[in-house]
Amino acid sequence: MTLDSVVFIDNLPKIDLHGMDRETARVAINDFINENYKLKNSIFCIIHGIGSGILRTTTSDVLRSNKKVLEYKTYYYNQGSTIVRILID
Repeated sequence: MTLDSVVFIDNLPKIDLHGMDRETARVAINDFINENYKLKNSIFCIIHGIGSGILRTTTSDVLRSNKKVLEYKTYYYNQGSTIVRILID
């Protein structure tokens, strides 16, 4: 499954970063990636909101540096969320 084929995100595991600061969000995203890796969920959603873009930038930085992440992109229908695909063994 590719990220382009994801239309309905309601059935995907999600984490909502609203109200978090940069460092808390960074830890929460890495923990969420590891949790989904253990559960063998290859695609999930990170909700960061639109706002001033601080959480979106933090999300992008964390995903770019995590070796388990294969691809990620902003969800077309909701600019305040990012869809992520990770490597599952």
